This record gives sequence, structure tokens and C-alpha cells, in this order.
Amino acid sequence: MQEYDIIVLGTGLKECVLSGLMSLSGKKVLHIDKNPYHRGESVSISPLEELYRKFKVPGPPISMGRGKEWNLDLVPKFFLASGQLVKILLLTEVTRYLDFKVVEGSFVYKSGKVHKVPATEDDVHGSDLMGMFDKRRFKKLLHFALNFDTRNSRTHQDVDPNETTTRELFSRFDLGQDVIEFTGHAIALHSSESYLDQPCLETLNRIRLYSESLSRHQSSPYLYPLYGLGELPQGFARLSAEYGGTFLLNRAVEEIVMDNGKVQAVRSEGKLFHCKQLICDPSYVPNRVRKMGRVIRVICLLNHPVRNTQEASSCQIIIPQTQLNRKSDIYISVVSYSHGVASDGMYIATVSTTVETGTPEKEVQPGLELLEPIVQKFVSITNLLVPNEDGRQSQIFVSRSYDATDHCERECEDIKDMYHRLTGAELSFVRSRQTSRSSEND
Repeated sequence: MQEYDIIVLGTGLKECVLSGLMSLSGKKVLHIDKNPYHRGESVSISPLEELYRKFKVPGPPISMGRGKEWNLDLVPKFFLASGQLVKILLLTEVTRYLDFKVVEGSFVYKSGKVHKVPATEDDVHGSDLMGMFDKRRFKKLLHFALNFDTRNSRTHQDVDPNETTTRELFSRFDLGQDVIEFTGHAIALHSSESYLDQPCLETLNRIRLYSESLSRHQSSPYLYPLYGLGELPQGFARLSAEYGGTFLLNRAVEEIVMDNGKVQAVRSEGKLFHCKQLICDPSYVPNRVRKMGRVIRVICLLNHPVRNTQEASSCQIIIPQTQLNRKSDIYISVVSYSHGVASDGMYIATVSTTVETGTPEKEVQPGLELLEPIVQKFVSITNLLVPNEDGRQSQIFVSRSYDATDHCERECEDIKDMYHRLTGAELSFVRSRQTSRSSEND
């Protein structure tokens, strides 16, 4: 009988990160995937012909170059240079297996035009997003956020971070509506307006995170792996294997065996694999998840940089919801041949948002118009699935579907939350001496 501490079903980003972390902490891990490849929902598709086949579109034309030069992420996500995913990568040393490149620009949409997001004093001086008085007020807010320390009341200026709402904070600095909009959505990366009536501490932390990430690389706060996001799950899978994790790809999962409401084993191709805990994505346990909404993503192939982005070979554009009278923002991520994901001179732009109406493609039209002319587009609409329970009773821990945002912070929150429920401990970004010593001795 084969026994494991943890069985992981699926090799998406979250599953592979958790598998790597569990293997690193000494757990015996078995990884099973029904697909013949790593990466699950967050797969990178190559060659280009495979993408055309998947979406049943004739092509590709010869003008696209060689198909094998393309790596297309179905769920592209940038990550902040000082963000949680970078901390996890450094903690686990998965950086050994990956190369990264800075995303060239961060932009926000206002009144039909794309503007650079100002997050440094130099940016503020040159910004056409605000007038002279607003620039002065915004700089004061930026200075306040960067110097704010919860442990030092002298930095608080009578702001109680757990009581003062973000709306009250912005009012205190007398910020205009335009400044509030790009600060909340393009710097603090809130995806709805509800943050305005929440305590301001989280928004202050988010502004500082964005600014610290930007200070590392100047052009934008975002990083992206060379050859696409699919490199990340593979890196964590290698980490898991290095610490004794076992992988079975292209294996059907027939049954999750339960006893008294608790997971006991997984049956795959007639064999029984016993475990104490189970990690999986929603596709393996459709009866344990519920639909919270839908996400539309439109992958667009371009042969030119996006207008008004300073000819950037990669960038992020956020269209705040209030610009279009929506409840949720529209996100545009742009990568290109410079990241090794497209043939020379070609670009991949993905437009995504949370679906709010019965005509999702109309909802993303403002984003698509910024990208014209588009050589080819591929539309996908997926359900946003979340687990019905926290997993502590059944010991089955299910990840959430990937949301419409084009950055990794919310996915990292899910990873941290699952880790806490799995282990009972908070995920620490400092490696223990014991772990470091054992890896040095290997």
C-alpha cells in the first residue's frame, strides 16, 4: 500500500507552489495530473498552431512566423517585484530555474486615452493625469504612505489605520476624483470601490508595495518570466521532485475515497494511493465548489506596440470601472517577442474582466479598441469557482479559480490562506536554519 502525507491533484500554479512548499518542509508528496503536461488552467500553449486548434480558428497565417517561437498564457499574470510571489520564489530558491524580465510600463485609462501611472516624484511632475494642485496633494499622500509605520505613532499624523477609512484618508489629503481613481485602481490595485469604506491600512500597504516594487526597476513595478508564466509551475514541480515529490502525469483520477467525511485515498487507474491531506484545483471536485461569477479573457495577437504606451514591448493597462460605469475594472496585459513568447516583432495582449452582463464581448470592447488593429483574437469565458468549505474537516483543500486581474497578488493570498489551513501555521518568508542546512548538505 502506497502512503503519502499529501496528494496534489492538478499542476496549476497554486498546486505546484503548495507542493513545492510541502516537499520543502519534509512532507511526502504525490502529484497526480489528468493532463500530460504541467500547469493546469494556467497553461502556456506552444506552438501557436495549438492555440488555433484549441479555439477552433483556422490558421495561423505565415505572417505569424514559426509556431514554436510562441508561448501563450491562457491566464497571464504579472507579479510585483516586491510582492508575495517573488518572496515565495526567493524562499524556495525556485529563481534558480527561471529568468525574468521587467515589464516596461504601467498605464491607466482616462477619458478614452492611456496615461502613464505616476508613482514617483518625477512621474508626478510630468503627469497629464492631474493639475498642479492635485500633484502637490498626491505627492503628500505618497510621502505619507511610504513613511507610514504601524509601530511608530509619530508617522500616523492622527490617522488611525484600523479605524480611518480610505475615503476619509483621501479626503484628509483633499484628493480630486481623478487622483482617487488611479491611486485606488492602478497603484493600490483594488478591483472594486468597496475599499473606500474599509480601514485605510491595507490601501497604505498596497501603495507602499507598488512604490517599492517600482523603485527596484524604474520602468514599472512588474516582472514576467521569460517564455511565459507556464515556467513557474514547472519550476515549483522541479523543487518538489528535488525534495522527494513523486509525479504521475496523464493519469485519470477515478475516485476520492472518504471515510466519515474525511479524505483517505485517491484511486487512479485502479491503484489506491493513501493520504492524510488532499490539495486540488476545482476541476477535480466539481461537487465541492460553487460558481461566484464568470471571467472573460480575450487573447489578441498584434504586429505593433499598443498606442500611447511609448512603444513599450510589454505593459499593463488598467481601465478603472468608473470610467465605463462598471462594477469591475478591465485589465490589459501586453507581452511580446522581448519576453520570448512571440515571434520577432509580434505582441500578445490579453483583455480580461469579470462578466457583468449577458454580452461579455461588448464589455471588453473599450479594451479591444485600444489594441486595434488586431491580427487575431481568441475569446474564452470561464466560471469563477470557489470551494464550499475551508477543508479543515474533510482535509480536502481546493484552490479558487483565477480571477480577472492581471497580477498575482490575489492568487498569492489564496496560496497563503490554503497553506495556513493545511499546516495551522502562517507562511513565513524566512527559511529555517534546519531547511537551509539540509539543502546545503544535499
